Amino acid sequence: MEITEVRIFPKEGANNKLRAYATITIDNVFVVRNIKIIEGKSGLFIAMPSRKIKESCPKCNHKNAIRSKFCNECGAQLPAHVQPVSATPEAEHDLRQAEHKDIAHPITVQAREYIQKKILDAYQLEKDKK
Repeated sequence: MEITEVRIFPKEGANNKLRAYATITIDNVFVVRNIKIIEGKSGLFIAMPSRKIKESCPKCNHKNAIRSKFCNECGAQLPAHVQPVSATPEAEHDLRQAEHKDIAHPITVQAREYIQKKILDAYQLEKDKK
């Protein structure tokens, strides 16, 4: 596998951990869009494209965002998700993360490191242009 193109789309705005989006082309035949470049506590990292997981309303079967209180289609009250009373900020973060599922992601550590390096190198080049 070879990443044959990386495109960086910087995001403007102070106090935002999301620095840019990236699009990669693999072997000139496969594109992955909406890879996020995020500023974390220990530096930049990438987050693969994901989508919000939805739950069906038991009454009308409409798909609603997880932890919604009412159905957006029929207005019925949805089953409550019980959260531990002593939830730490880390546990709260984990719950938010569990609401998303990756659409595409590398399977091996080596592939992830390769993709991350290529994207972060391209991001640095983009930043240096300014």
